[in-house]
Amino acid sequence: MDKGITDANNMGAAMAPAAWDTIRTHLQDTGRTPADYDLIITGDLGDCGSRLLLELARQDGVDLGRNHSDCGLRHLRPQAPGRAQRGSGCGCCASVLTGYLVQGLRRGAWQRILFCPTGALHSPTSALQGESIPGICHAVVLTAQRPSS
Repeated sequence: MDKGITDANNMGAAMAPAAWDTIRTHLQDTGRTPADYDLIITGDLGDCGSRLLLELARQDGVDLGRNHSDCGLRHLRPQAPGRAQRGSGCGCCASVLTGYLVQGLRRGAWQRILFCPTGALHSPTSALQGESIPGICHAVVLTAQRPSS
């Protein structure tokens, strides 16, 4: 999805529309609501992109606020105020998925997660030329059964 974002320092704004489009389409296709998920996690939108995603959802009458989280925010959480978030989206998603989400499913913290890794389709050359940055997002549903007591 290309919304005309050209600022390579604001990947969250470039990817948030694709994240919302994927989440909205998934919910429509499955007949589910955000409440059907214990966690809806994107990555790596960061703070700005996450706020934009929540606003896009709100504009469509959907509240993601209770269950939404972001891999970048989870991965880079311990930061000084005002410090820019920099990290690899695929690195954040991979480490949060394997080191946090899968463990939470195994422990029984969650039974259903909508995992929505995001990406930006650009190159250093296209960014230097001021071209817009298309965003992409996939959705994977992760489920687990409650451990029997």
